Amino acid sequence: MLLKKQIKYLNRFREIAVLFSKSGLGFIIEESGLDRILSLPRRLITKQTVSDEKTFAERIRIFLEEAGPTFIKLGQIASTRGDIIPDNIISELEKLQNHVPPFETEVAKSLIEESLDIKIDEVFSIFEDEPIGSASIGQVHRAVLHDGRVVAIKVQRPDIEKQVRADLEILRTIAQTAENHFGWAEQYQVTSIVDELANAMIDEMDYMIEARSMERLRKAFKDDPNTAFPECILQLTNKTVLTMDYLDGVSIRDTEVIEDLNISTEKLAEILSKTIFTQIFNLGFFHADIHPGNIIVLRDGRLGFIDFGMVGTLTNDLRYNFGNILIGMMQRDSTKVVRSIIRMGVVPDVVDVNDLYREAEILQDKYYDIPLAQLNFSDAVDDLFSITNHYHIRLPKDFTLLGKTLITLEGNIELLSKTFSIIDVAEPFGKKLVLERFNPKRFVETKMVDWVEIQEDAANAAQNLHQFTKGLKNRELPIRVKVDGRKEISKHADKIINRLSFSLVLLSLSILMVGLIIGASILGEGSILFKFPIIEIGSVLAVFMFLWLIYSIFKTGRL
Repeated sequence: MLLKKQIKYLNRFREIAVLFSKSGLGFIIEESGLDRILSLPRRLITKQTVSDEKTFAERIRIFLEEAGPTFIKLGQIASTRGDIIPDNIISELEKLQNHVPPFETEVAKSLIEESLDIKIDEVFSIFEDEPIGSASIGQVHRAVLHDGRVVAIKVQRPDIEKQVRADLEILRTIAQTAENHFGWAEQYQVTSIVDELANAMIDEMDYMIEARSMERLRKAFKDDPNTAFPECILQLTNKTVLTMDYLDGVSIRDTEVIEDLNISTEKLAEILSKTIFTQIFNLGFFHADIHPGNIIVLRDGRLGFIDFGMVGTLTNDLRYNFGNILIGMMQRDSTKVVRSIIRMGVVPDVVDVNDLYREAEILQDKYYDIPLAQLNFSDAVDDLFSITNHYHIRLPKDFTLLGKTLITLEGNIELLSKTFSIIDVAEPFGKKLVLERFNPKRFVETKMVDWVEIQEDAANAAQNLHQFTKGLKNRELPIRVKVDGRKEISKHADKIINRLSFSLVLLSLSILMVGLIIGASILGEGSILFKFPIIEIGSVLAVFMFLWLIYSIFKTGRL
């Protein structure tokens, strides 16, 4: 496999290998044997232009910058994965700048016309030659439609997807080779990390995915007078070209200009935090790349959002666990934090959970007696990721995106206001999310689904055990074991199944009653349903069934 890739991308492979060496990472190429496979002269492998004083993390950043657009973008995506990449490397990756020179405007026009099957002059009355933005994947031009609508057109660089896929394939080969030769590479599962980052990058190159994300958020906030999301023009959008409304304003980092427009930065901080927490807690779908360049203050005071290439999606369980972590941090409850981490992540078998609790208690002591308004949220998230990274706990990708988004959010808030606390805004959202779990209607619906699943599982277990006992009777089991007393065993197994089914029904009913009682207590609602005291009747029934079960067990004399 390596030989095929070597032949297919030989020149680029050798170029990247040499860049590894120049950046001070030549030992990876040399000790893994790639220099021999690629027939690289030793002078190229030992040639190092980076100072010996540079750290390993700094050398990685330098390599990514030298290797070009694919690697810069990959590094920027990797900077969001604080759960699986050490802090020192994350700090260096965050320094990566996406300042890539623009390509020629005539090439951009030609790509747009060919991709959309249009003529620029027939669709646009004005098409500005100077790009308003240029990045590793594409660049953005401002234009005006014949109806006067001002739009922004994002177009991908020529042959960029082909180049990206080639670079990713080469990087994966290097990662696989490193895992085979270096313990640290195997420990951090670098091939798996490369695959995950590569998939995220390929998705970001499909502008139709970005268009759908943009429209989803625009529709969710269409009635919000404080925010603005551009509308995608689908007739002028496909996989490589994205056309949307142009939002005219200034970046939130330009605080002096904002104040000159008589717009309250304190109010903007509140709008920004509420908008992001609404996306996280209410929608379960959020903008995951909210650096200052992607948030614009319009002249009418609204907050505009652009560039939806990176978004996060949260399941109900992820949102619930995040709410628990948030409340646990605010209540200095390390147990709640650790339990939520365990429920979300894949904890390796070798990890002692007691060690996790001790780490969380140390974290709890660090924030002890700190007023809520003074809590540094980004430090807390970083500490959380340090724990998961230390124990190699693989959290869901979208949760780590969430953590990174919150860190960026706090940085943005600090630009706008030194006194505003995002924790104060987040707390009601988190509590509301947790309380929703105990809403009687929602609780009943959930438990009814659970009860049906329990019934199905019990029925399947009964059927399987029946087939097993039937096999015992007929001596047709694959193991061909002769068993005496087959009828007694079969009869006893049937009793076990019946009691197991009865116990499961009793358990589900008991859980349902407890949920109704808790939910009614929290929401202050009565326990009368259709003029029947449903909780009281159900409780009596559950107690009766429980007593009958205990009596049956004692009667058998086999406790």
